[in-house]
Formats: sequence, C-alpha cells, structure tokens
Amino acid sequence: MTWEQRWHPLREEWVVVAAHRNNRPWVGGTLDGPEKAIPEYDPGCPLCPRNTRVSGVTNPDYSGVFVFDNDAPCVGPKAPRDLPKPAGIYRNAPAEGIARVVCYTPRHDMTLAELGAGQVEALLSCWQEQYRDLGSRPEVNHVLMFENKGEAVGVSNPHPHCQIYATNFVFKTIENEAAISARYWDENRRGLMEDIIASERADGRRILAENDSAIAFLPYFARYAYETFVVPKQPHGSLAGLSAAELRDFSKVLHEVQVRFDNLWKMPFPYVMALHQAPTDGKAHEGFHFHIEFHPPLRKPNLLKYLAGPEVGGGSFLSDTSPEEKAAELKAVPAVHYRHAGEAVAHA
Repeated sequence: MTWEQRWHPLREEWVVVAAHRNNRPWVGGTLDGPEKAIPEYDPGCPLCPRNTRVSGVTNPDYSGVFVFDNDAPCVGPKAPRDLPKPAGIYRNAPAEGIARVVCYTPRHDMTLAELGAGQVEALLSCWQEQYRDLGSRPEVNHVLMFENKGEAVGVSNPHPHCQIYATNFVFKTIENEAAISARYWDENRRGLMEDIIASERADGRRILAENDSAIAFLPYFARYAYETFVVPKQPHGSLAGLSAAELRDFSKVLHEVQVRFDNLWKMPFPYVMALHQAPTDGKAHEGFHFHIEFHPPLRKPNLLKYLAGPEVGGGSFLSDTSPEEKAAELKAVPAVHYRHAGEAVAHA
C-alpha cells in the first residue's frame, strides 16, 4: 500500500493518491445495463435537424456544426438589476450573459470520438469564432465552453453537443488559475503550463498522444482516474490564438484521446470536458495557457468516483488510482474507434 500527496500547481492544493483503494470491496451503487441503442435521428430531440425546440423555433436542416442561443439559459443579457438587497454582509448582482448550444453534427447517434478529422477541426474552428465573437463584447468577462457527456454526469440527451456561457463574471476555477499562472510568470518569467509539459515529457509515462504542436497527458496530479489534459505546446491564452496548423494538430490529439477513452471499455466514455481559456475582461493574464481538461467520473467500468468526505467535507481530493497505471491502460488500447475498426481495415 502507498499513500502519497501530489501537488496540483494549477489549483495550489494537494491531491492524496491511494491507488490501492480502487480494489477495495464495493457494495454501493453502480451504473448497470448494456449500452442503449441510439437512432441516427430522433423526432423528439430538440437538437436534431428540422425539429422544433421548446422555444417554438424550428432547427434548420443543418449538415455540419450548428449553434443557437440556449432556450433555457442560466444567464441572460437582460438580467434584472433591481434586485432586493440581502441582509447583513450578503451581496448579490445580476447574472448577465449569453448562453449558447453547439451541436457537433446532425447525427443523433454520434459522439466527438466518432467524428471524422475534418469534422473535429471544423468544431474547433467554430469554438474559435465563438470565443472571438463573444469575448470581444465589452459586457463579457469570460467565455466558458464545456461538454457534459453521458448519463453518469446527468446528461439525458445523447445528441453530441456542448454549451457556451459568456458571462459578466469569471468562473472561479479560471479566476484562480489565471491568478496562479500570473504569479508564476512574475516569479519565474516562464509559463506554468510550459513547465508542466516539460515535466510530463521528461517522465513520459503519462503521455497519451503528441505531435508537432499539441500534447495530451494524464497529469502527475490527476484527481480523477482518467483525468486528461490536451494542450498546445505554444503558450496561447485561448483557442483563438492557434494558427491553422496548430488547430489541425490540436484536433488530431483531441480526437485520439476521445477514441482511446471509448476503446478502453468499448462504450461511450462519460466525462465533463472544459476549455480553460483566459478571461476576456481586458486584463493581461500573463502566463495563462489554454488547454482542455477532461474529468471522467468512472474509475472502473460502471463504477463512479463519488465525491464524499475528503472532497466535499475536507476540500482535498482523494484519488483512488495511480495516474501512471491509468495512462498505461489508455495507451494500451487502439487509436482507431472500436465501432469503426473494421472500416479502417477495409480501407487500409
């Protein structure tokens, strides 16, 4: 048995690694049942082409990436300003912003892992455009893009999509990361993520994919079993800064990670994916390095990682697995999606 603390430099907190706990007896809840069959088109899905959404708007017969304003947004451009003043030391403020949905493809039964290389690159180009458009607005201080995938994270609609929240505030994780990165830059005149990449390459065991300008790895300080970072090697504050060549490289590494996720247990792999991009509040944010983080909730097939006493009560993450072991598992599976392996052989 081993007990180890690992420092998470982007969050400035310790992660407790106790990998032997992953094999402890478990009598709690699991995710049961075989993979559900999903049709190419669902007439009841509000994201499929030609269907009418809850707002009464009918989707176009789109063929590629489709973006629209969320029909049930969590923030709005006309958030009420005449809020009642709370008692005592409490404060409140309008939650202003724009919420959008990005559909990856008209196919209801596809996932990001199953898209073609050109489709993934087109999606990233769309994200670039959305960041530039929304981030350029004076009332927007942060553009958060994220995908929740799978029933394990509470998603009821399998149609491949992500969401964008462009808000008048900066989400706390990014606010902290920006402050930590800026302080590291001031102290070292180097980017924190650049040093993280250098450390991962020096070790090598946790790298999942790499090409000329992009890299993916399970970080040394991973909190979730299969937590993965996808990072451009050059220090760009946001996806908008990537050149056409860098975008292409990044899309290839991102897609390979997705395929390895699905191939691990031959199932659509659930996760929360978040794009960590610099705030758009007009500040310099020196040292901030754009990257994508994946936080998968499963530590074994159908077995969830529950956040309990250490995380919720104590505020420190306890990892039941070793990042080195989990990286080895992902590297051992093919880089061709299990659903399309036969097609790849046929075209070889």
